[in-house]
Amino acid sequence: MQMRSGAEYIVENGPDSGAEGGERLVFSGPLLVSTIGAIDQDVRTLDGPLGSIDLTDVDEIDTVGAWTVLSISREHDAEIIGANDRASRLIDAVSSAKSDAELEPKRAPIFERVPSAVGKQLSDWFSGLLNFLSFLGALIVAVGSVIRHPHRFRMKALIRQMELVGVSSLGIIGLMSFLIGIVISQQGAVQLAQFGAEALTVNLTGRISLRELGVLMTAIMVAGRSGSAFAAQIGTMKLTEEVDAMRTIGISPMEALVLPRILAATFMMPLLGAYAAGMAIVGGAFIADLTLGIPFFTFLSRIQEVVPTYDLWVGLLKAPVFGLIVGLAGCYQGMQVKDNSEQVGKRTTAAVVQAIFMVIVLDAFFAVFFTELGWA
Repeated sequence: MQMRSGAEYIVENGPDSGAEGGERLVFSGPLLVSTIGAIDQDVRTLDGPLGSIDLTDVDEIDTVGAWTVLSISREHDAEIIGANDRASRLIDAVSSAKSDAELEPKRAPIFERVPSAVGKQLSDWFSGLLNFLSFLGALIVAVGSVIRHPHRFRMKALIRQMELVGVSSLGIIGLMSFLIGIVISQQGAVQLAQFGAEALTVNLTGRISLRELGVLMTAIMVAGRSGSAFAAQIGTMKLTEEVDAMRTIGISPMEALVLPRILAATFMMPLLGAYAAGMAIVGGAFIADLTLGIPFFTFLSRIQEVVPTYDLWVGLLKAPVFGLIVGLAGCYQGMQVKDNSEQVGKRTTAAVVQAIFMVIVLDAFFAVFFTELGWA
């Protein structure tokens, strides 16, 4: 016999069991969700064949208890005896609740699934395009409104965002660029040494830092750091209905939230790009002094001789465009948040992915464009 939490059972066998073809399982006490769990595992592991299940001494029973009794009865093909009216009704109810329906819906044939999936993707893409054009139109209207009424421009918000986008990121961007400069210089020297041209490491480090990696890596870092922050901040404000409250009291969210963030990213990217390129060159000069025997200040002075001035201008021209893309992606995705907090995470991820993707695509376009102009 087992007694746990007020529920108990006993297995009777032999001539006094009153069961034909097997043993008799006798329950007593309350068979409730709060008591049945303690003996459920023991009862289900009974080995002997059961001829009947006796509920005569069961004083209380609920749906869980009825389902447990019924499942044991079906497993052992045992008869349920001694059940009172309540137990009988519950056992009948749960026995009729069995369903033969499939747990998973049937999967449509591939010739239906593929067109349906493609159509959904196209529909979502066109819907997203229309939403972005609507957002862009609202932004242009906000810019025009601020131009007509300069006193409505939130200069303090712009300065605050410039601090967050630019000043606060100097440490991580500087460290990243310094290490990238070390990698470019060290790996470039290893490859150029095969041709006896280690001195050209200066050219490689200077040109690739100023023209490409300085601005590109900065844009990627700003997208991951500030673009995601834009989406999360605005998205959270959408969920908490702060954006709707701003509209209610006559404040344009585009002017108060979106415009300062986009301008901050656009204005700070050229400065951050130039700073990153400079730190990459310093990193290259540092490793060259240690491993190549090129003095640190000689490396820096040589940069001025071998790197064309237009490489600097190429980087500076690309930087504000990259900043604009990062700001647009972050603010647009933030304004699309709705329904639940899960949307904040999804939109933040989408903002970072879209910004990095567009930055790389535009960088490839600029590479071809400036090459055609002869700035190669």
